[in-house]
Amino acid sequence: MIEERQILNQHDIEITIERLCQQLIENHNDFVDTVIIGVQPRGTFLSKRIIAKLETLIATSPIQSGNVDISFYRDDLMRREEPIVPEVMDMNLSVEGKNVVLIDDVLFTGRSIRSAIDALMAFGRPKSVELLTLIDRRFSRHLPIQPNYVGRTIDAIDSERVIVEWKEINGKDRILMVKSE
Repeated sequence: MIEERQILNQHDIEITIERLCQQLIENHNDFVDTVIIGVQPRGTFLSKRIIAKLETLIATSPIQSGNVDISFYRDDLMRREEPIVPEVMDMNLSVEGKNVVLIDDVLFTGRSIRSAIDALMAFGRPKSVELLTLIDRRFSRHLPIQPNYVGRTIDAIDSERVIVEWKEINGKDRILMVKSE
């Protein structure tokens, strides 16, 4: 039997994104030296929304942004039965000397973020790297990675999954905690 519980609805997600944007503005002002990078595939939905909201909140030229594909930087690449098919990566910029904000939807073990940092280094040496995540599963870390900006912290056991549904894929925005027995 599968048991699911809604953690955030569409309105809650909008409020959370607004708050995260305000925190980013406090630390990055006009974003002249800041690049926002979405971690493919699911972090790109959040990064697009963050960028759109920031551009309505601050009067600045378009914020530099891209998306990084971590497919070939994963530490489980050789353990998979099915080959990983990389996505089209939108990274037509250098991060050399820039402040980078990596964006992903859920921080779980930290392995995807480690892979994203490895992939990011192919585009230059950033001045700094920060992490923004919509959901932080704080008791699940395999690596010492912590977010700088957090939408919501969730305490979940290994048998529970956090599922982020985006309007672009699922027809509505919501975040679920799913427990299978």
